[in-house]
Amino acid sequence: MKIAVLTENTSCSSAFSCEHGLSLYLETGGKKILFDTGQSPLFAENAEKLGVDLKAVDLAILSHGHYDHGGGLSAFFEINDKAPVYISRYAFDPHFNAQGKDIGLDPALKGNPRFILCGEETVLSPQLSLFSCNEKPRLHAMSSAGMAARIGGRMLPDDFRHEQYLLAEENGKRILISGCSHKGILDIVDWFSPDILIGGFHFMRLPLDSVLSGYARELAERGTKYYTCHCTGLEQYHYMQPYIPEMRYISTGMQIEV
Repeated sequence: MKIAVLTENTSCSSAFSCEHGLSLYLETGGKKILFDTGQSPLFAENAEKLGVDLKAVDLAILSHGHYDHGGGLSAFFEINDKAPVYISRYAFDPHFNAQGKDIGLDPALKGNPRFILCGEETVLSPQLSLFSCNEKPRLHAMSSAGMAARIGGRMLPDDFRHEQYLLAEENGKRILISGCSHKGILDIVDWFSPDILIGGFHFMRLPLDSVLSGYARELAERGTKYYTCHCTGLEQYHYMQPYIPEMRYISTGMQIEV
């Protein structure tokens, strides 16, 4: 799998601008995939600098319904006039942060005919599938961090039913791509047992204490190699890194092959 980081909170060099958000370009399973679009058209600017042709993208995936992952959708629709965009059926539910700020997707995009609404499992190809894991048991108590969703007219703690994960099976490896792992990184790793996981852990608000080091030890025990970013938090990453030798941080402008 080839991966280019189009948008992330940090940058690998001054040649690339960055923003709070995530966008990855993937080549795997014979497909060219855009995974998330960051919060603005910045992903497209960086794609051009990296030599990534977004017009040639075969399909796009939205990991969940937050602006910092889907804010660039309009720009993608303008650049690429054919690729379907796979989103959760719950992606356009109204979503809010702990301060009550709207962090959802642009409602004007709802109903776009290029959206393919996904449920519990969506097979993209023999090597690629999307999973929501809404029916999976959650064995580790992970907080919603104050985030909420308006469901059925009621404001409720977000259960992240709108989040989905891409599983690729390539060269005997199970590679999982997760945007923010809101449902809980520990459970996600247990559900999929990936050889490689790429994505955020959503630890950015956790204190640097024994709880976090305990999570790090558990992740290390799984035998997975991690490429993390975005909502993991840089301080939390550096705190956990001694406990997880097989973990690397990826930034805007980086290109890797796994």
